[in-house]
Amino acid sequence: MARPVTLFTGQWADLPLEDMAEKARDLGYDGLELACWGDHFDVVKGAESKAYCEDRLALLDRYGLKVWAISNHLAGQAVCDRIDERHRAILPPHVWGDGDPEGVRQRAAQEMKRTAKAASNLGVKVVNGFTGSSIWHLVYFFPPVDPEVVEAGFRDFAERWRPILDTFAENGVKFALEVHPTEIAYDMYTAERALEAIGGHEAFGFNFDPSHLHWQGVDPVKFIRKFGERIYHVHMKDAIVTLDGESGILSSHLPFGDSKRGWDFRSLGRGGVNFEEIIRALNAVGYQGPLSVEWEDSGMDREHGAREACEFVRKLDFEPSKVAFEAAFAEK
Repeated sequence: MARPVTLFTGQWADLPLEDMAEKARDLGYDGLELACWGDHFDVVKGAESKAYCEDRLALLDRYGLKVWAISNHLAGQAVCDRIDERHRAILPPHVWGDGDPEGVRQRAAQEMKRTAKAASNLGVKVVNGFTGSSIWHLVYFFPPVDPEVVEAGFRDFAERWRPILDTFAENGVKFALEVHPTEIAYDMYTAERALEAIGGHEAFGFNFDPSHLHWQGVDPVKFIRKFGERIYHVHMKDAIVTLDGESGILSSHLPFGDSKRGWDFRSLGRGGVNFEEIIRALNAVGYQGPLSVEWEDSGMDREHGAREACEFVRKLDFEPSKVAFEAAFAEK
């Protein structure tokens, strides 16, 4: 049976959930991956009230939709980050508080623990998100960086996230980090290092998103094959590298959508990611969860893109073969 195709609501949080659900049904999706911002899913209410969760599920059911995962990238980002004014714009007021950096990090950690409880009350087994990183600003080693400073960054991640992951485990929920620049894990080597730092905690895995690997030059298929048992969720998202001799891969401090950038996100099937091989690799590692469209393309109308993306994924996905194609020729 083909995997369900869902739509991540993070890029649609300007719409009320009811409008989003009606739209997703009309666009052809099986369900929504609910963002924990806008009015789509309130973590505090979800952790405190099963009735609130039942109401969210009933709303989705009216439009024939299900939910397999929720996502709290924004609070997760603040758990390990060096907090500055940028975070005020993405965090709920009760997490931002007075803006004191360590206070923000502690409140963000509590919010992620609430998210685990809310997910359990909602009946989902996966929360996607970010971790933040105290060492992302050191990604380029000049002025020279003492390796011990990097080690301390991974220890900081482990110390802050291990209690959160324990809460996830207690609630029967897994946390899936979206491997992504600005996080503790942003490529294959740092993903491996992050797993080692938290001692292989079973509640910690990955929300596989090929777009963030592709533009870095990392093969997404190799990531699947290396971390297959830790892939707890999948984002379907495309990107394109547009280096032309003038642009740079670090994007020149230019915003998404600027034609001078060296790379950008594209609607599914219109970038450089080889999704055919990704589906084959997901089949090989036995991934059975949803394929969730995270739609981002600054040059395209989002409703056009989301409909096209849903059709693209449905056409692309297939089950692995249960028999060898040459079995019919085997001797009896």
